[in-house]
Amino acid sequence: MDVIQITRELGKVIQADERYSNYVRARVANDNDSELQDMIQEFNHGRAVLNNEVSKPNRDEAKIEELKTSVGDLYSKIMKNEHMTAYNDAKNEMDELLRQVTTIINMSANGEDPETCDMNYGCTGNCASCGGCH
Repeated sequence: MDVIQITRELGKVIQADERYSNYVRARVANDNDSELQDMIQEFNHGRAVLNNEVSKPNRDEAKIEELKTSVGDLYSKIMKNEHMTAYNDAKNEMDELLRQVTTIINMSANGEDPETCDMNYGCTGNCASCGGCH
């Protein structure tokens, strides 16, 4: 089996993983939540209006503050939505899985032992950039 075929097999294994299934379910629930989608659309519109107002040469600071508050409140409401919360949690788990897979592949390609190279996950090898060992 060549590297590409093995990678395709890895893709199948990732899609069979519970984290992937949770992510897909959460994404579908998010997409099907019409109230949430309306809020997201309203947020995007509000953000565009805010950006437009900020870029004007004669800015109305009171209007800008009002728009910031409105957009911020809407963002908070979106992020508290149960479907958005579930989606973010599932996406974070999926992103972490993919970071681990990518780390193992990259470190292996740089000569590290594939069996142990993820043990120092996130370690750059430069202690100056380190936040401390776990």
